[in-house]
Amino acid sequence: MIKVRLLSACPRKNMEEVDNIILHSLRSIGCDIPQDLQTIREFTTNLVIESASKCLHLITGDTSLPTTLPGSMSARFRLGASLAAACKDLGFSGEIGYQTFLYSNEHELRRVIMFLIEKLPKDTSDAVDEPLGASVLLNRRIAAEIKRQLDGFWTPSYCKNRDVVWQGTKKRHWHFEGVSSIFKPNVTPLTVPKGLGETGNKLPKDLRAYYEKYLPVVTKQVHQERDAAMSILSMNSSMNALNAELESEWSQTGLTTRLSEQEYRKQKKEKALQRMKTEMQKSAKKPEGPSSLAPVDLHDLLTTMSGGDAKSQIKGSRFTHTKKLQFAKDDDDIIAELGSQKPKDEGDTEEERQRKREEELSSLKDQFQELTTQLDNMQLEIKQAKSNSNQMKERKDLAQSKKKELEDTYRVKKRTIDLLPDAENNIMKLEQLVENSTQRLVNLATQWESHREPLFKQYRELKATSETRVSELEVTISEIKRLREKMKAAAEEARGKEDLFKQLVAEYEGMTKDVNRSAYTQRILEIVANINRQKQDINNVLADTRTLQKDINFLSGKLERTYTEVDELVFKDAKQSEFNRKVYKLLANVHEKFAELVKSVEETGAIMREIRELEDQLDNLNEKEIRANLEQVTSDLKEMKQENAAAMKKMKGSE
Repeated sequence: MIKVRLLSACPRKNMEEVDNIILHSLRSIGCDIPQDLQTIREFTTNLVIESASKCLHLITGDTSLPTTLPGSMSARFRLGASLAAACKDLGFSGEIGYQTFLYSNEHELRRVIMFLIEKLPKDTSDAVDEPLGASVLLNRRIAAEIKRQLDGFWTPSYCKNRDVVWQGTKKRHWHFEGVSSIFKPNVTPLTVPKGLGETGNKLPKDLRAYYEKYLPVVTKQVHQERDAAMSILSMNSSMNALNAELESEWSQTGLTTRLSEQEYRKQKKEKALQRMKTEMQKSAKKPEGPSSLAPVDLHDLLTTMSGGDAKSQIKGSRFTHTKKLQFAKDDDDIIAELGSQKPKDEGDTEEERQRKREEELSSLKDQFQELTTQLDNMQLEIKQAKSNSNQMKERKDLAQSKKKELEDTYRVKKRTIDLLPDAENNIMKLEQLVENSTQRLVNLATQWESHREPLFKQYRELKATSETRVSELEVTISEIKRLREKMKAAAEEARGKEDLFKQLVAEYEGMTKDVNRSAYTQRILEIVANINRQKQDINNVLADTRTLQKDINFLSGKLERTYTEVDELVFKDAKQSEFNRKVYKLLANVHEKFAELVKSVEETGAIMREIRELEDQLDNLNEKEIRANLEQVTSDLKEMKQENAAAMKKMKGSE
């Protein structure tokens, strides 16, 4: 909204420009002002009420004020009084009442409308700086779509060819009414090259050759070309969701591990592979049938997944080798058995061979089940043997520790018994040994203190440095988190600004382009320059007036002083002769006449000022169109008397 901050004393030639700005502002808030109306002087009472009410609706949010003029005169007076009270509550300092809106004149109405336009909130203007929410943008898009549909022509159902309708004015296009597309969208999983754009990532030659020569483009991977866009959008959304989830996990838990992002991803991958390996090993310990994987084959599979060589890493236990030797058959024996069975089956029929195969399969299943049971029993025996071995090892360790304690006790007691025959000398030797040991301990303590103090000081410094680094690291981590949150907020704000920009561009394209704001701005600048020029002229006139007043005061003082001196000289000479006495009288008369003349000039100036003020008041009264207002008031008074008389008759009739 263009804020109008003008003085009411603007020249008449600038009032038209001011009125144009005010009219444009009122039209922008939804006032129904005719395009041929150019000045506020042409406002009707209905238009004044509508403009004031809509401005107050936007300023105060009060929608109880009607925007049309009521039919009853009493309701009109109440509406005018309500509008005047609302303007006073907003801080309007001039004289205002119901007559301002019902019997308005140009100057008063311009002041009131300018005041209300200045009080309009910012969000009723062209744009809002704050980003709008998703719901507001959705409501605006819905409103724009409804407006577009309402602006279009309605087509009856019998005029449509299979619900095909045309849309648009400049760029016309057709579509099926009620649906956005006649085809059902199909999403196809796409395969795209990975790792080509990463720096320092060397792909294998065969994979790179596959990407470059054999991988089809995305438009060839879908069944229909129209499904390519939907498939790409679906893949992009899933990748964005995955990246957002990984970023969230890294910002929440990854930063606390103090690892780089690549190391954290690698460690997580290794943990996942280890967990898979463990779970598969657990599930393979109890085979359920012939289709189950053997432990050796599972180990080969897991080792291959980990990137190693299964044959080089497998080391079977003694039980495994014994089992292999026990249940394995030589290749020659197997070939001999097959060779011996072949001529035996040549004379049999197909049903007999099928029956023999089933019997053989059943016997093999029984053997396999028996072997599986034996394997489970052996595994239980191995576990029991291991537990017994562990218990025996614990008992052995406990016995060895007790043995060591007993040996130490025996050694001490033996040495004590050996010292008993020469007790006195041994006691003296022991005392000497104790004293030497004490002295040595004191020396060691002194040496330890000399070494401990710098080491302890260094330890404190290192500990303080470590704590400082930890605190700095925590501060850095918190700062990184804050920056990430700030980046997310900035991204959200940027997306909101982009949506707002698109919405404003759409609104701008839908607005009329006949408003020349630069011309209004230029005229406002010219008006302000005019006001500044008039203010400078007024200041110059005031300065000249003050200078003249100073000169008048100076001359009046000089005249008084001159008269006093002349009066004293003439009064001294008046006692000597009659001529001097006449001169003194004439001097007094001249001074009195001049005083009367000055007074007459001052009164004339005051009368001229009063005349100019009365002329200005007369012009203001003529501009207020008092006669027309009086006629309007008289007609309103007659109408009110008629309404009162009708009301009285109605009351008497009801009684």
